[in-house]
Amino acid sequence: MEENNEVQIQEILNQENPQFDDFRTSELADFLNEHPEHGEKIILHLAPHRAVKTLKFLDVKLQKKLIHTLPSHVVATLIQNMHFDDRTALLSELTSETVKRLVLFLPHDDRVETLALLGYPEDSVGRLMNPDYIEVNSNDTIQYALDKIRKYGRSIENINFIYILDENEKLIDDINLKELLIAPPEKKLNELMDRKYLALHVNDDQETAAAIFKKNNRAVLPVIDDNGILLGIVTIDDILRVESEEATEDIHKIGGTEALDEPYMSTPFLELIKKRAGWLVILFLGEMLTASAMAFFEDEIAKAVVLVLFIPLIISSGGNSGSQASTLIIRAMALGEITFSDWWRVMKREILSGLALGAILGCIGFLRIIIWNSISPIYGEHYILIGITVWLTLLFIVLWGSLCGSMLPLLLKKLNFDPAASSAPFVATLVDVTGLVIYFGVASLILSGTLL
Repeated sequence: MEENNEVQIQEILNQENPQFDDFRTSELADFLNEHPEHGEKIILHLAPHRAVKTLKFLDVKLQKKLIHTLPSHVVATLIQNMHFDDRTALLSELTSETVKRLVLFLPHDDRVETLALLGYPEDSVGRLMNPDYIEVNSNDTIQYALDKIRKYGRSIENINFIYILDENEKLIDDINLKELLIAPPEKKLNELMDRKYLALHVNDDQETAAAIFKKNNRAVLPVIDDNGILLGIVTIDDILRVESEEATEDIHKIGGTEALDEPYMSTPFLELIKKRAGWLVILFLGEMLTASAMAFFEDEIAKAVVLVLFIPLIISSGGNSGSQASTLIIRAMALGEITFSDWWRVMKREILSGLALGAILGCIGFLRIIIWNSISPIYGEHYILIGITVWLTLLFIVLWGSLCGSMLPLLLKKLNFDPAASSAPFVATLVDVTGLVIYFGVASLILSGTLL
């Protein structure tokens, strides 16, 4: 946050009766995330609706702390004033004992609804759903719908759409508020209906819902069950939060670590070590196979020590190309650009890309050997053959790295694993080991009868 705002808030905190009306909710939330020790005092001096909005944007760890340290009557007011989706998101992060205590602060109907939302699978649309919306009948007039919006709209999170239900509570259409405002008030709603509504299923995966929002450019969507009964709505703010969490999780996994449950600076040291150590141990054990591969080619190395000079160059090029490919494919899958059915098209592109990139790097490696040998003949009389060996190896290993990096995410997705688990370090380790086999295999063919 801006330094001036931070100084002003610090000065106000020193007053006997601090007032924060001049600050936006986002500014207060940023300040508290940086200075959590002031959380209780600021929340206590905010109006309930502002306190709820501020709490929503705080780090999860700070939210939990405030729920346990604020007076019970303040916590009760916060919980009661939250929208259903925000309340569900907060309660999902708390222990079952804390949840049991907090839901007692809610009116009976809200308590039943909240527990029902918590009963949906953790990553389902049901957890994001808000059961508050404007419902009408197809025979109602536009004026009736507008009057209902005016009557109940203040307590409902989103009124961009009204939802038309039949006598069995089934959703039959949704109508944009703009259409209501520009149509004659005496007109009936069935005259505006086209029955071409878009809806989410309550058990849909949250990532699937995010893709639907993005594809259809929607800010709110209704949620139905197997029978088409309207259960609630999901709004874009919850989808953006899901997208941010999923993107963060994927980036952590691509980097070769388990996803952090809290912001980096808020994660306890031992938890941070635990999250990182697992993958490092697995990758380290994988890299030990590199030593085994080199031991297998011990005779070739003894005859042509010069080959060892190019091992870092060779294996890093393969690992880098694999990391590039895996990152591109994982992100494309997350955006819904490709699926497993596109594997052959992806493979064809990566074969061509791998050959082109390998040829470029191979030419650079070959020229480097030729130019360097003209300055200092360290590669011996067979430097041309060594250059050809490096050129062909780079061609094959970059091609292999590109194929591994592109195909592994698709294969994992097909097997119902997280594609991000085929992280760049994992692909790099795999290509390192196999790269040595490719290198010495090519060297055996090219240098047979000369150095080998």
